[in-house]
Amino acid sequence: MKLRNTANRQASAQMREYDGVTYVGIDEAIPPTVDNFKKVSVLPLVFLIFYEVSGGPFGVEDSVQAAGPLLALLGFLVFPFIWSVPEALITAEMGTMFPENGGYVVWVSSALGPYWGFQQGWMKWLSGVIDNALYPVLFLDYLKSAFPALGGGLPRIVAVLLLTVALTYMNYRGLTIVGWVAVLLGVFSILPFVVMGLVAIPKLEPSRWLVVNLHKVDWGLYLNTLFWNLNYWDSISTLAGEVDNPKKTLPKALFYALILVVLGYFFPLLIGTGAVPLNRDLWTDGYFSDIAKILGGVWLRWWIQGASALSNMGMFVAEMSSDSFQLLGMAERGMLPGFFSKRSRYGTPLIGILFSASGVVLLSWLSFQEIVAAENFLYCFGMILEFIAFVKLRMNYPAASRPFKIPVGTVGAILMCIPPTALICVVLALASLKVMAVSFAAVLIGLVMQPGLKYIEKKKLVKFSVSSDLPELHPNHESTESLMD
Repeated sequence: MKLRNTANRQASAQMREYDGVTYVGIDEAIPPTVDNFKKVSVLPLVFLIFYEVSGGPFGVEDSVQAAGPLLALLGFLVFPFIWSVPEALITAEMGTMFPENGGYVVWVSSALGPYWGFQQGWMKWLSGVIDNALYPVLFLDYLKSAFPALGGGLPRIVAVLLLTVALTYMNYRGLTIVGWVAVLLGVFSILPFVVMGLVAIPKLEPSRWLVVNLHKVDWGLYLNTLFWNLNYWDSISTLAGEVDNPKKTLPKALFYALILVVLGYFFPLLIGTGAVPLNRDLWTDGYFSDIAKILGGVWLRWWIQGASALSNMGMFVAEMSSDSFQLLGMAERGMLPGFFSKRSRYGTPLIGILFSASGVVLLSWLSFQEIVAAENFLYCFGMILEFIAFVKLRMNYPAASRPFKIPVGTVGAILMCIPPTALICVVLALASLKVMAVSFAAVLIGLVMQPGLKYIEKKKLVKFSVSSDLPELHPNHESTESLMD
């Protein structure tokens, strides 16, 4: 398939349509396109974003251990305005400006060129796959107290494989299924904390919320906990082409998800720190289940543990959807071989799912402590490219169509990016030398891979193609037609 200009596409459409009916030539097959499949509506999209970013309050306990109740509560109220709100707003504006699969890859490509767009795609996909490799392992970690055989050896290996295959098949069957599964898992994960809050009301002591000791704050653990639990808002942009009326649905879903995520962190922390005497050493991963037992009994503890385990399933399917559709979007833009754009009969990116699942299986056997830090490093690099692309497009194409536009000018856009960029610099500075070395090695692979793929394309060893349904990505200086409705 060759790239055709807008006039050719319109002429072709006129020749092939009559009275609203599209005719297909004798020798032509009808490939599955997104228009043949049901698109994602607001509610499933809200919970897909919820699982891309959060999945519930599991993992926020370290913030209390690191800094005490007051700073933990303030952190999950203030930090969203420094990081989450700017990232969500930029995702809403850019996602509606480019409502197609590929998301942030397309934004960076339009602003900085396809080379840097590919680097953005490589770093984000790699960080997503590394992140996703954690969830089957964490799921089994929650279950091994009830089933000790899952703690190691062959049973654990078989369980990881079976779980990965089952969740991958769910992704294969369709994004709408994944979306509604996310809704069900989200409700199941949130409800026990609502019950715990009601049970805790008679035991709340507000004075416990004000405890703080600035001389005993682990700032590295504190900032990393906040950062990890409040990022990845941009991941949903890689599914924009699968969303029903994305120009309206995406900003609305991001707004609702932002409220859900912040409340889903703040109120469990409010309950846990206010109803139970403080012992900072106990506030580690999984402590909410112990609080549930203290407040409501064993049955509530089991509910919290079950919600924690299922939350990992929700995060897995949401992350894999984002990663696989990103590869499809890159293939439709000619950045990857054409076979990555192949869809299954359910409309899902078949090759992208297989590649992402393979990465998960390969990484599931590794030790994750430093690898997760490397993922954080790669994610930060990608966000810097996104901020640059956002500001550059605002400066170069101020008149381009933006169905949702952040109500600030160019100077305001720059100022909005300064606090999260400063935070990124802090996170990067806290990384160890080993993490930096691993991350830079991953970046180097991407820098070499893109010219290698271009060489393969030039030699016609593998077919590359740009979808004719997509608008021009790089407008010339005389026109912004490709960015305009």
